[in-house]
Amino acid sequence: METFEFLMHGFAIAMTPENLMIALIGAFIGTIVGMLPGLGPINGVAILLPIAYAFGLPPESALILLAAVYLGCEYGGRISAILINVPGDAAAIMSTLDGYPLAKQGKAGIALSLSAFSSFIGSILATIGVVLFAPLLAKWAISFGPAEYFALMVFALTCLGGLVGDAPIKTAVAALIGLTLATVGVDAVTGVYRFTFDSVSLSDGIAFTTIVIGFFSVSEILIMLEQTSVGQKALEQGKRSLVSFKEFMSAFGTIIRSGLTGFVVGILPGAGATIASAMTYSNERKIAGKTGKFGEGDLRGIAAPEAANNASACGSFIPMLTLGVPGSGTTAVMMGALTLYNITPGPQLFAEQPDIVWGLIASLFVGNVILLALNIPLVGFFAKMLNTPNYILIPAIAAASFVGVYSIHSTTFDLILMVGLGFFGYFLRKLHFPLSALILGYVLGHLMESNLRRALSISGGELGILWGSPITIVLWLLAIFMVLLPIYRAIKSRRNQVA
Repeated sequence: METFEFLMHGFAIAMTPENLMIALIGAFIGTIVGMLPGLGPINGVAILLPIAYAFGLPPESALILLAAVYLGCEYGGRISAILINVPGDAAAIMSTLDGYPLAKQGKAGIALSLSAFSSFIGSILATIGVVLFAPLLAKWAISFGPAEYFALMVFALTCLGGLVGDAPIKTAVAALIGLTLATVGVDAVTGVYRFTFDSVSLSDGIAFTTIVIGFFSVSEILIMLEQTSVGQKALEQGKRSLVSFKEFMSAFGTIIRSGLTGFVVGILPGAGATIASAMTYSNERKIAGKTGKFGEGDLRGIAAPEAANNASACGSFIPMLTLGVPGSGTTAVMMGALTLYNITPGPQLFAEQPDIVWGLIASLFVGNVILLALNIPLVGFFAKMLNTPNYILIPAIAAASFVGVYSIHSTTFDLILMVGLGFFGYFLRKLHFPLSALILGYVLGHLMESNLRRALSISGGELGILWGSPITIVLWLLAIFMVLLPIYRAIKSRRNQVA
């Protein structure tokens, strides 16, 4: 009952005219930022943070604005992923696998509307979870140490074999390339320069924006240059811009399962929406079995990652608010907002600053309703973007890509590197290597290395810490199972062919 009273008080704060307008502005800006390849929620929130502080917004209003931008970016990331096969951020990578094929079939509107509904339901489920289970789930999440996180990252990598097709060797090679790219730069512990080729510009590594825009956006431009059109004819054959009730219900179970999974992953500090979307896509592909058409335009392939990444985004607020530990890179930026206002996140925040905590939680409900109201009427508009002629679309994508990369470090080296990676990605696509596995390998590589270093530092170099707890043992067993599964499938398939 006390929780309900606090939540109602939070709604009273979140639904004042000023905060409603702030949430609307944040949701709209976030959606636009999410559409721009390579920017993503971290950049969106980081850009708005100093603006919110400069305008003198009270802390609860500032957090409502930043949370709306965060959720808006998660919604917006799917738009470019579905329409032009360029994910807005890493979490939207999985949405390209079935979203883009659907768009090329003339079902862009159906894919966009289903993704909006999936995002909404996943977010609402996770926000309810934040209200009901925050203290309990936060205690469970804190039990994950660096060894557990390293095992989790290894398990996530082994899941890649079930994510992006039936070529486990090419998937493994692509992931290995991503892991290698993640090692570029100065070693944070030893100070050794790794794969920098005596270039100062590579001392800090390769920026994620450069990686994702190069491999996805530039390679897509090169693919488009080979064609006279990109899916326009397929889109013209479509007669509906909204998902039907029957189609929605066929994916409803997927949405619920993925939303709950995404929420659980989201409360693990550092796990993030990328892992959540990858895990749920893999799970749903296995559940569908031979009846699914994952990778060819299966609606469940859209519903799973979209419900998961938005649920994960909401779940990431739990460790931030209750433990003072950022659940994601974006919530780390939001913790910076609290610091600007001399507020310390942690267990005492609920007692000392209930207006901030419950106003923020209530705004997650309000923000998702606003985003759904914004996105559904605009589905037709977003779908029609695919009709844009290539002579307009290619320069627009190129301009957004160059601006996005240049805005990070303001160096021409990043632009040259982006183009080089784009050509590399183009040849990989021609050879049917899954770029999504490469990007996921890059993202997980940083997390794996940092957690492995921390674990070995704690144990004094003793490797036993990596499998010394029940959680790590379970994760290693799951990883071994995921490695053996495609081998078993290949052997079984060959036996069936011989028979």
